[in-house]
Amino acid sequence: MGLRKAHHSDASSIAAISIEVWVGTYLKKGVNAFFADYALEAFTAAKIRAVLDDPAQYVVVSENDDGIDGFIQVSSHSIAPVSGCSDMEISKFYVQPRHHGNGIGKRLLSAALDHCRDACADSVWLTTNAENDPAIAFYLAKGFEHVGETHFFIEDKGYLNNVYRFALR
Repeated sequence: MGLRKAHHSDASSIAAISIEVWVGTYLKKGVNAFFADYALEAFTAAKIRAVLDDPAQYVVVSENDDGIDGFIQVSSHSIAPVSGCSDMEISKFYVQPRHHGNGIGKRLLSAALDHCRDACADSVWLTTNAENDPAIAFYLAKGFEHVGETHFFIEDKGYLNNVYRFALR
């Protein structure tokens, strides 16, 4: 198992993991067209390739013998929804559920934090759904602090998200 910077050839795998994790995390009672349409539109190989071409994006994948099992994306120049945060955001952080607890998330997060330190950022921030208890517990255990709230929108429907900040200095 190892980490490496993502390549264009990883785009479809990253898209598939994104759909798997997003649907599994947020659609616990069933999948309806509203959310299915969002996931299928948001997580495409073409959109992932565009992210990988953007110099403001840094994407690292975790890879095992069979393929990619997780990834993290750091976006620079992101405006935080609350004050006191830098412009460095962990904008995506997905690990296949069957690999939770194996240290993949910890290693991906460490790589992202190292990248932010190398960029001389004083902090990094992220958001997660306010009901995503496993992710919240992970972030708090890793030293993130809850610094506010925002909403994630799909069309005109907002979903409460917590904002977390990690001080790098």
